[in-house]
Amino acid sequence: MTEFEYKLELAKKAVTKGKLSRRDFTKFALAGGLSLTVADSLFIRAARAEAKQGGHFRVGLGHGATTDTFDPATWAHGMNFAWGKGLTGAPLVRIDQKGGVVPYLADSFEPSDGAKKWVFKIKKGVTFHNGKALTADDVVGTVNYHTGPDSKSPGKAYLANVSAVKADGADTVVFELKGADADFPYNLSNYQFPILSIVDGKPDLSGNGAGPYVLDGFEPGVKVHFKRNPNAFAPGNFDEVTQLSIQDPAARTNAYLAGEVDFADKADLKTIDMLKSAPDTELYNVSGYQYYNAPMLVDTAPFDKLEVRQALKWAINRQELVDKVLFGYGKPGNDSPIASAMKFATNPEPVYTYDPDKAKSLLKKAGMENLKVSISAADAAFAGSVDTALLMAEQAKAAGVTIDVVREPNDGYWDNVWIKKPWCHCYWGGRPTADAMLTVSLAADAAWNDTRWKNPRFNELLPQARAETDEAKRAAMYAEMQQLIHDDGGQVVLMFANYVGAMSTKIGHGDFNSDNDHDGGYMYDRWWFV
Repeated sequence: MTEFEYKLELAKKAVTKGKLSRRDFTKFALAGGLSLTVADSLFIRAARAEAKQGGHFRVGLGHGATTDTFDPATWAHGMNFAWGKGLTGAPLVRIDQKGGVVPYLADSFEPSDGAKKWVFKIKKGVTFHNGKALTADDVVGTVNYHTGPDSKSPGKAYLANVSAVKADGADTVVFELKGADADFPYNLSNYQFPILSIVDGKPDLSGNGAGPYVLDGFEPGVKVHFKRNPNAFAPGNFDEVTQLSIQDPAARTNAYLAGEVDFADKADLKTIDMLKSAPDTELYNVSGYQYYNAPMLVDTAPFDKLEVRQALKWAINRQELVDKVLFGYGKPGNDSPIASAMKFATNPEPVYTYDPDKAKSLLKKAGMENLKVSISAADAAFAGSVDTALLMAEQAKAAGVTIDVVREPNDGYWDNVWIKKPWCHCYWGGRPTADAMLTVSLAADAAWNDTRWKNPRFNELLPQARAETDEAKRAAMYAEMQQLIHDDGGQVVLMFANYVGAMSTKIGHGDFNSDNDHDGGYMYDRWWFV
């Protein structure tokens, strides 16, 4: 190590401790022969090396609805997402930056009986925001709330394998499963599963959680304000957090450029250069499990005909969508919802490429030449949804298909359009395991089965794969399931999209999670102001 390199390391440590200014560090680095760009990058990394407390973190989100509540059984979009993961709520476990499952409210978890039983030890001394102590009974009551016979919670599908959940003293919870599940703890990381305060057998749905922030103001569909929980077992770094619902991509970009928010998600990729060149801005660009989808209701004409579903898949030029809608920030889908980076992912054959002649042939076989269909689109589904639908309509003309694009309102899209209209757009943020992704989106009885697809072989394989401990056999089962989805299902996985947003360089952070947007939902308590 040269003398300059040694002094540079000392200078970086001084920056981390707040003892050296940006100007003085830059002067030193330039004098040593480094470029201004390199000097600036080194300063930012050093400044972010140590988390600090304080400040008001404001975020602009392309999510939110006037129907939002703090009942986790109703949560369905990206504003709700963090409520259960890193704001008011606290789940038993979390997903780390490497995709592993780690304890959070739990101190530990252990399998027994061939992974048919799981024992969770609960952290001692944890309290809800109102001061009530958290016990194993709260965990049991939370699970029963989502799994009860009248429950319409989307989380119910994740817990379908649970036959019983019992408290064993104040700090131990035992899950008994119908069938073995080596991945079971991952299911409890889902954002619908913050542990609720149970009083007289009833869950508190007011936002009174055990998380790092306390609810301090709520205007559904507009904004939510939180303050740091002074008694949190895992404190957040910010003094305050405000989530703003800004569903229009241009308005969200303008809010960021005007300094009204410190982070904006779902960047409008048509104007990404504006964000990339904005002062004091870092592009949040993470390749993960998110995909943009066009689900068809397979129990509704004309999508109840297999040839129609397959024809539409061949009539869409997905690479063109990636190029013109994502501007390269992603890759084409092939109708398996399992991202290529996930364990057990395959790429079923034949790969759906743009082939209007094949689409025509399938429609002729179905007796449905000159097919006319409608597709519902809105930026609430994903940024660029309307542009995507218009491109799809133009592409399909070569196959003799007329697609009428219905522009839906952003507000209420998830309540009034998704799983209600025969063909629409949606996005899936991804899930940490293949089993979780397939269970919540395609299992026959899943609340979010947005194609209403009920393939007998798929539903036979799903619990078998979950219980299989032989990795090779398990991989073969997941490969067969993905092929079934590809061949028979109603999902049109248009493209896997990077999580792209804009963040101020004032924000410090570590490595990002790739399992979902917003650093896996944990940005509110992981990040800090430098």
